[in-house]
Amino acid sequence: MELRQLIFECAKGSITAQRYLFDSYAHRFLLLCQRYLKHREEAEEAMMNGFLQIYQSLPQFNFINDPSTIAWMKKIMVNKCLENIRGRHRILVVLAEDQAEEESVDESVYASMEVKTILACLSKLPVGYRTVFNLFVIEAYSHEEIAELLRISIGTSKSQLNKAKRHMQRLIIEQNNYRHHATQ
Repeated sequence: MELRQLIFECAKGSITAQRYLFDSYAHRFLLLCQRYLKHREEAEEAMMNGFLQIYQSLPQFNFINDPSTIAWMKKIMVNKCLENIRGRHRILVVLAEDQAEEESVDESVYASMEVKTILACLSKLPVGYRTVFNLFVIEAYSHEEIAELLRISIGTSKSQLNKAKRHMQRLIIEQNNYRHHATQ
């Protein structure tokens, strides 16, 4: 079934269409939620709340095309993850912007790695680092948008991203060293 028709049927309240939409996108959106939320149960809860909001918003939704509809649903999922983080973690970002250190990050470390390994390292980041890293690197939000979403300053967003990249680099190097020693 085409996404346009599926959205139309969901908006009319068709349980079958809602189930089909869920089955079609649940895996993708669960993976998205797991990038933000450390525990699978939290990610599942955010995803389910996201689908609920999607279903509730569909009667007012104006379908333009498939990519914009998927982006809209994805944005809802990201917002549900951020709501979860704000609800469970009183202080999202613990480091002040004046503590920012500009340090270069060798991004070539990522080139030879499997996505699974990068995601495993990402899950080990502190919540503030992981959230800003996801929003900036993966979701392509600007620092201005991140600052508004997270209610932090632009400088704090930049600082958190820099610290997240350095932390990721250390985790990846540790992972590579572990793998190198394990194969010897």
